[in-house]
Amino acid sequence: MSTHDIDSDIVDAAIAWSVRLQFGSPDPRQRAAFERWRRERPEHDAAWQRVAALGARFDGVPPKLALDALERSAQHHARRRKAIKTLAWFGAIAGGTWFARDTATWQRATADYASATGERRTLTLADGTTLVLNTATAIDVRFDRAQRVVNLLRGEIYVTTGHDADAPARRPFFVQTDYARLQALGTRFAVRLDERDARIGVDDGSVEIAPPGGARAIAHAGDVYRFDRARAWRVDEPVSDATGWLDGVIVAHRMPLERFLAELSRYRPGLLRCDPAISQLPVSGAFQTADTDRTLAFLADRLHLTITTRTRYWVTLSAAE
Repeated sequence: MSTHDIDSDIVDAAIAWSVRLQFGSPDPRQRAAFERWRRERPEHDAAWQRVAALGARFDGVPPKLALDALERSAQHHARRRKAIKTLAWFGAIAGGTWFARDTATWQRATADYASATGERRTLTLADGTTLVLNTATAIDVRFDRAQRVVNLLRGEIYVTTGHDADAPARRPFFVQTDYARLQALGTRFAVRLDERDARIGVDDGSVEIAPPGGARAIAHAGDVYRFDRARAWRVDEPVSDATGWLDGVIVAHRMPLERFLAELSRYRPGLLRCDPAISQLPVSGAFQTADTDRTLAFLADRLHLTITTRTRYWVTLSAAE
């Protein structure tokens, strides 16, 4: 079981136990309570194993700081996440521990808001902005007197910017990514992070794309752009394809099977692959993401493929005999 498929509260609890057991003076009663929690559900043990494997031991953090921060935040979910972040960064500086910040597990444990694999989540922020988080997405939100910033850590979001009516003056709205900073100019748009670049599709209004190493570009309604740290470029793709996930579908136009399965795998845990001999088979249509097993069965029937399932988490498609 992958930890990014486990409820974020369980991940929080596993990290909290890690802090208490390392920095506290646990007596037999507390250790017994921990073992009961760990055995209570398979997800508890999976979260604990993953946190331990990531080395989330907060090396270098003074024990009093760790325990005080954890206990002060224990009654409030958001404060607990902020405390865990503080401890992690302190430990990274003081003890040289990395904490695997770029992993899905750590991002879900420390992000202000996150969605699980296969989940879509809708949020309304204080300024009236609506955010829809697609599968396996994590964001931080930072509003101050001068600006509104949503930091997209991983995954994909759809933004409908709010009017910021309660602010003395309307503040600019930004989406910050590792590749570029995006400024919304009164708009609705989708942003997705990929391994080597990112994509934006604008439904309404305009968005300025500002890569740190290249010229800025402005995407208007109907535009789809890709961008990395060096440049932004327009691509020939309908916005409806970039935002199809809002309706729970993957839109494919002669998409190679290998790429389609990579898209579908974003909505289910485990490994989903195909035989190299059929990797370039073209796939076209609108495919549901809510029930990926049903989608695979439909695809296999349509393309005359065989599904081999070693476990729920290891599925291979090959040509039917």
